[in-house]
Amino acid sequence: MTVIYPRKFQNAMSARDILQRVVRDREIHLITLNRYRYSEQRSCKDLTEVIEQLNGQPRELVRDLSHHISDEARHAMWLTDLLIDLGADLGTPPGSSYIDEFDRLIDRESFNANSNLEDGIIAALAAINITEKRGCEYFSAHIYALKKAPQTEENIKIRETIEKILPEEAGHVRWGNRWLAQIADKSPEHRQKVEQAKRKYAAIEQAAFESGMDITLGAELRRVANLVEVANTMPLWQRPQYLMERLPQTLLAPELQLLRIEAAQRAWQRDPQAFMEKFVPMFLSGIQKREKTGTRD
Repeated sequence: MTVIYPRKFQNAMSARDILQRVVRDREIHLITLNRYRYSEQRSCKDLTEVIEQLNGQPRELVRDLSHHISDEARHAMWLTDLLIDLGADLGTPPGSSYIDEFDRLIDRESFNANSNLEDGIIAALAAINITEKRGCEYFSAHIYALKKAPQTEENIKIRETIEKILPEEAGHVRWGNRWLAQIADKSPEHRQKVEQAKRKYAAIEQAAFESGMDITLGAELRRVANLVEVANTMPLWQRPQYLMERLPQTLLAPELQLLRIEAAQRAWQRDPQAFMEKFVPMFLSGIQKREKTGTRD
């Protein structure tokens, strides 16, 4: 069965590249930790919704998802305690929400276990599996970056907390792999369904991930390209409706404009000189990089 992993940001920046920059800036570091907390907390709600849709069947999956929720709740608790110890904010993290964007891009009809139990289970497992893989990738990169960073009391405390979480997240990935493999082994038709779901939710996860990272010029068009990539994983007759329902918000992206303003204000307030020397060139580099890529093509 095909093994699918999350891709780098714009196929260029790895998790290690990003986290090595994050740990150098305390404000961004704390925001990142709060994003982890928010994601772990929110996943309890999302997994509970999956259990409610299953309505008790299959029993083994309901049991496993219940254990999964327990793990995620414990991770949220550890991260909450850590952030309180560090005097950090516990509110909703600023910027575009990875989770909200993932939910927006999901095709709810195929994700709904009430309409087709088996297809709903495959969709849910594929979605959980790819997001857990992204989590493992970032927790691992974060630990690596913290080992390279100055060994302050704060950095050690952060690293020790993430080191408690990572093994359980890796266990969630292995659990999802086993469930998907068991379903795929039932028949060639089941294998095809599983492979298609893995491609589809990997494309959705990549689009959601990049939407929260990319605020540079041309981001709207890159979001549209990611949306088309998601649609291309679907049967031909499903693509037009999927695109038409999501294209307006993807292209206009009002939350992206607010994020740009917020990021610019924060950068200006922190260091006006760095704003002109670093932030503005970084903001412009998105469209410039795309133009250079187009020239090479």
